[in-house]
Amino acid sequence: MSLRFVTKEIHAYLDYPVALGLMAMPALLGLGSSHMLAFWLSVATGVAAVGLTILTDHHLGLIRVLPYKLHLAVDGAVGAVFLIAPFALGFSGLDAAYYWLIGATVMAVVSLHRGETPALG
Repeated sequence: MSLRFVTKEIHAYLDYPVALGLMAMPALLGLGSSHMLAFWLSVATGVAAVGLTILTDHHLGLIRVLPYKLHLAVDGAVGAVFLIAPFALGFSGLDAAYYWLIGATVMAVVSLHRGETPALG
């Protein structure tokens, strides 16, 4: 039995709520105490994620011009940026924990994906 259980369909259903969460959670959690970028990086990423999802070629994409493999590669890059951001930008406390948790979760979803591998390069 494969541990890769995240399908294209499951991923598509997660995209919109995750994007909305990335926009709302900084305000709900009061992010930005260690650095204002801790607030705005998540919000900007959420806005970009909505655009990416709208343009992705999957059943919930509205315009469907971007290949799904590219979508996965962008998700992986976002996960990596979120894991590195606390170190690179000096986030601490809740700000750092938020980015580490979200980054690790995104990396897990991408790595547990079944049927597609991210386009790298």
